[in-house]
Amino acid sequence: MTDQLPAPGTAAPVPDEERMPRGIRSARGRTWAVRAGWGVAGVAAVALLWEAYKFLGPAEGVTVGDDGSAGSGVILLPRTHDRAMPHVWEMAARMFAPTSGGDTPPLLVSVAGAAGMTLGLAALGWLIGVVVGSLLAIAMQRWRLVEAGLLPWIVVSQIVPLIAFAPVVNAIGTQVDRSGIPWPPWLSVALIASYLAFFPVAVGMLRGLNAPDAMHLDLLRAASAGWWRTLVHLRLPAAVPHLLPALRLAAASAVVGAVVAEVSIGLRGGIGRMLIQLAGQASSDPAAPWAPTFGTVVMGLVAAAGVALVGVALHRFRRGEDTA
Repeated sequence: MTDQLPAPGTAAPVPDEERMPRGIRSARGRTWAVRAGWGVAGVAAVALLWEAYKFLGPAEGVTVGDDGSAGSGVILLPRTHDRAMPHVWEMAARMFAPTSGGDTPPLLVSVAGAAGMTLGLAALGWLIGVVVGSLLAIAMQRWRLVEAGLLPWIVVSQIVPLIAFAPVVNAIGTQVDRSGIPWPPWLSVALIASYLAFFPVAVGMLRGLNAPDAMHLDLLRAASAGWWRTLVHLRLPAAVPHLLPALRLAAASAVVGAVVAEVSIGLRGGIGRMLIQLAGQASSDPAAPWAPTFGTVVMGLVAAAGVALVGVALHRFRRGEDTA
């Protein structure tokens, strides 16, 4: 039954969550608790596997075809000595130690600041990717010729290695900056992040825009509804269940793109640059590079949580959400 406005003098309708039986609400709470428990269990399992391999694995690993020269041979099993695989508790303790000695802040604080900068650039790239991907999907749905000519190139665009694409974007930005138009280096990072983010949005939204049943389309056509009204009232709501998984994938892709872009163009202040700096000190401080690695994982979780909030705002359109 469709929602209706209350008649004058009557009480407002009770929200769905308040009308929901208490048993169902408690079951939802238990579901979230179970999911959180499985997440904690997964992290603990990874830590146990790490320590088990460190205890049982060979200290120098196993290499096949090593003739003594640098880079020769194929590594079958990684090394397990303390410089290559520090203990889990050593990684945790290092995050609370000073970043570089002296009066510097704890490494955890430095990682949080760098992650905040990178996450902000990833969020900007995600927004750009969502806008570009959505517009491309709408254009491809509107004109089949555009879809036939554009969709293959959208797919091919994802084959280009990001590590090679990032310097090209940075070089273009440098030329634009020299022409008198300001081009900050962080904009290159955001554009590279959007390059990875727009693809799942374009494909997922195109699939969603084409999802309405022919019966519903015929009904709007019989009511003399034009393309724009059909898009707003039927196609866009029907696209939400397909769009939300694409947004989650785009958020993760934007984080990866931002980190790789920072590494490629050498942008200071982000977590990508910190990864390179601490990796260069791994021989003397093997636990340090793992702190920004964990920070990158947390960034991905925060990005996914942000998309989940978007899903909450669009909960009325999420029936039959595509989980493939």
